[in-house]
Amino acid sequence: QVQLVESGGGLVQPGGSLRLSCAASGSIFSIDAMGWYRQAPGKQRELVARISRGVSPNYADSLKGRFTISRDNAKNTVYLQIDSLKPEDTAVYYCNAVIRSLAATTSTVYWGQGTQVTVSS
Repeated sequence: QVQLVESGGGLVQPGGSLRLSCAASGSIFSIDAMGWYRQAPGKQRELVARISRGVSPNYADSLKGRFTISRDNAKNTVYLQIDSLKPEDTAVYYCNAVIRSLAATTSTVYWGQGTQVTVSS
């Protein structure tokens, strides 16, 4: 019953910016953490950023500085601001969340379907 829906991807030129959004919906009791992963062609899925209540956001060391994660708890939404985009950033970006549903006593990891980010001239 819980779903994650990403949006905001698209085709941008190198040096441009994008803001990705991921909204969680359904029978949600609480969201413990939300994050972003990405998977480029021929590569494994990698962590981009993650944010939890009460702690500072975590970023992949190689990406820290250009990527900013934020969360709107009232909207059950997480954002990923990407600046100074490079062709190497081209990938499918996936939303990830640790969510406890109304019917559950424990939390479950959920994944969105992904949004394509293409950086090219």
